Amino acid sequence: MSVLTRQASDGVRSKLLSSRPARVSAAAMVVVLAAGLQVSLAGPLSAIGLLPNLLLLVVIAAAIAKGRDFASILGFGLGLALDLGPASDHLAGRWALAFVVVGFVVGTAAHARFRGRPGLEGKPALPRPALLAVAAAGSFVGTSVFALSGLILRDPVTALPEVLQVIATASLSDALLGWLLLPFLVGVFDRLNPTQEN
Repeated sequence: MSVLTRQASDGVRSKLLSSRPARVSAAAMVVVLAAGLQVSLAGPLSAIGLLPNLLLLVVIAAAIAKGRDFASILGFGLGLALDLGPASDHLAGRWALAFVVVGFVVGTAAHARFRGRPGLEGKPALPRPALLAVAAAGSFVGTSVFALSGLILRDPVTALPEVLQVIATASLSDALLGWLLLPFLVGVFDRLNPTQEN
């Protein structure tokens, strides 16, 4: 095999591995893995007082990497899947609403400083302490929307002190888990189509 043939085959192989379908498949695998872990670990972790929401972290990572439009659409799909999942004990649509709000808010906030600046890619590169804060804020917003929609719809009937305790615990759990997982998740979504949104 000549050097030119070897270089050509290496170029084709790298194009195949970096093609859009391969990147979309990798992102889909991350979403499916997060959903599986969310369903399987929800019971044992909530028994010890931790309430991490892996799907919410996926939406936050998508919002950081791809912007509010992509994250809102992804959030609606993931939230609806969580609402209709086997462990669901609430009215359908509450997590979908919460994830859409998180995708919109985090995506808008993460990309606001790049709007209107020529020459900037528009992709926020956040250090780990900032990712911790974003995970905590996104979790607070999402869990609050979910909990408040439950209070408004009386589904399930819970007292306000219990709701506040759940919001605080979930925000702390998601912040700690987000500090570990968000760099990886943002990297996965960064490898998708490099177009940037609002």
